[in-house]
Amino acid sequence: MKKILLLSFVLLTILIVWFTCSNCRAIRRDTQSRPVTHEIWDGLLKKHVDSTGFVNYRGMVRDSGELNRYLQLLENAHPNDKYWSRNEQMAYWINAYNAFTVQLIVRNYPVKSIKDIKSGLAFVNSVWDIKFIRLQGFEYDLNNIEHNILRPVFRDARVHAAINCASYSCPRMLNDAFTAQNLESQLDAAMRGFVNDPLRNRIGPDKAEISEIFKWFKGDFERDGTLRDFLNRYSKVKLTKSTEISHIDYNWALNEAR
Repeated sequence: MKKILLLSFVLLTILIVWFTCSNCRAIRRDTQSRPVTHEIWDGLLKKHVDSTGFVNYRGMVRDSGELNRYLQLLENAHPNDKYWSRNEQMAYWINAYNAFTVQLIVRNYPVKSIKDIKSGLAFVNSVWDIKFIRLQGFEYDLNNIEHNILRPVFRDARVHAAINCASYSCPRMLNDAFTAQNLESQLDAAMRGFVNDPLRNRIGPDKAEISEIFKWFKGDFERDGTLRDFLNRYSKVKLTKSTEISHIDYNWALNEAR
C-alpha cells in the first residue's frame, strides 16, 4: 500500500512539473503588428476602479462590450521586437494580464474568488492554466503571460505590483492603463503603493509583516541585492538587519468594490 501511494505521489509530481514546464522558455514571436493604444482600457479602469484599487465588477459586466472591444485590439496585435519598443511590449503584457483577468471574472460573475473558476485536471490545472487568450493565432493562459513573458523577458520585479489577480491581497488595481511613455513612473508608483499599503504589507522598524508575493518570488526581488534592500527602496519605514520579517496569509477573496 505504501509503495502504491509513493508511486502515485511520484506520478502526480511528474504530471505537475510537465504541465507547468511544457512552455517554460520565454516566449518571443516574430509577428508584423504595430503597437496599439490602451485608451479603451484606461477609460474602463477610470470608470470602474476606485481610489483604493477595488473593482466594480458589476460595472465591468455592464461594459463588457467595451472590454471585449479592447481585448479585440490586443488579439489583433501581438508584440514583436521589430516594431515595438521594450516599454511598449511590457505595457501591453501588463495590461493584457489585467484585462484578460477581468474578462475571466466577468464571464463567471458572480464569483467569490478567482480560484473558484476551475478547468482541467484537479491539483494540476488552475484558473491560471485556462488557455482562453488568443493573440494573432497564438494561444496563452495567464501563467504564460506572467511566468513565460513578463518575469523572464523583462526581469523587473516591479511587475509583481503591476499585475492584478483579482484578489483582495493582490497589489491594488491602478485606475490607469500602463503606457510606454509613463511605464517607469507607473511601475515605481505601483511598487511604492504596494509596499506601503497597510492592507497588504505592514512594515515597522522592528517587525515587518509582508505579502507572500515576496516569498513566492523572492528570487525576483533579490536580483540586485537582498529582499530588505528592495523593500527599503520603496518603504517609508526602513528595515534594519534586525527587523523581523514574517508573511501575511494571502486572501483570495474577490477584490470587489463594496
